[in-house]
Amino acid sequence: MNSYSGPAPIRGRGARENIDHRFTRLAVEYEEPRGGDSVPDTEVIPVRARSIISRNRSPDVGFNLSVNPYQGCEHGCVYCFARPTHAYHDLSPGLDFETRILAKTNAVELLASELSAPSYTCEPIAVGVNTDAYQPAERQLEITRGLLRLCLEVRQPVVVITKSALILRDLDILSELAIRQLVRVAISVTTLDAELKRRMEPRAAGPDARLGVIRKLDAAGVPVSVMLAPVIPRINDHEIEQILEAAAGHGARGASFVLLRLPREVLPLFRDWLQVHFPDRAVSVLGALSACHGGKAYDSSYHDRMRGNGPIATLIARRFELARRRNALDTPAPPLSTDLFCRGPGHQLALFQTPHRGQP
Repeated sequence: MNSYSGPAPIRGRGARENIDHRFTRLAVEYEEPRGGDSVPDTEVIPVRARSIISRNRSPDVGFNLSVNPYQGCEHGCVYCFARPTHAYHDLSPGLDFETRILAKTNAVELLASELSAPSYTCEPIAVGVNTDAYQPAERQLEITRGLLRLCLEVRQPVVVITKSALILRDLDILSELAIRQLVRVAISVTTLDAELKRRMEPRAAGPDARLGVIRKLDAAGVPVSVMLAPVIPRINDHEIEQILEAAAGHGARGASFVLLRLPREVLPLFRDWLQVHFPDRAVSVLGALSACHGGKAYDSSYHDRMRGNGPIATLIARRFELARRRNALDTPAPPLSTDLFCRGPGHQLALFQTPHRGQP
């Protein structure tokens, strides 16, 4: 068994320390050891964003537009491909990413403005692509709820991606969107093993809760699919068939997967995580990933970065496709409606006159 050095694992966190990043201007050294029961608090930092709709240029992603109400994510998934984005704010992709959350408090206002622009052409917008739109801060801030309420107001189609049970709070809006064929939801399920979930996604909902979310969304008429993202060879790839079967049994109508991605600072964080949680198979896991990316831990090339190539990647994809077909999760989802979209004055303004829940 391999050993590791540095601070002890932190209960409820994915990373165990901050690491330098490619834009580091100031190095910080802690005087006290970090780890174990010394759990760093989460700080939610309000920010005023300059724009809210991001435009995707990757052919690997099935949407062109996305909105992310938060940057950073308290769920603490150490493998999160969005961790390097914290470096743009001179924050670490390590602990900072999961403890210093940037909340875009003007997100609804910005989206209303951008949707009403004459140059905007309606097409589905994905919500919560980089970081989860239903992480714990959303419970009080209700930014995501405001975005969905606006989309219902102007009939803007949306795709919501989450691994949080908090989405059920907004079932009233989601069901209204679904009636008008304006919404699809993808629930990320990476394991059915509660202990493995605790290691992989320390502050996210457990497997049973996520399957329950799928069941309740389906019962409410909201089209829901399951995302197995990421698939990690030697860690959770053995569960592909069981996850798809369980998701289908709870009402999922589609399925997708993404092979683990390790861009920039995610690679050293993931290596460290392996040494902490799976030291007996760390070399094997990294070797399998390397075999999927032409001898490198990660290949950012379009088409290969999400699925990989080579025998191991091909086997994973084949098993997934067979399980998807066997569980009737391979029927293409009907397109979301863009015909109902209305940008006229008064629609967006009405939103800001609607009080948040619990307010007079």
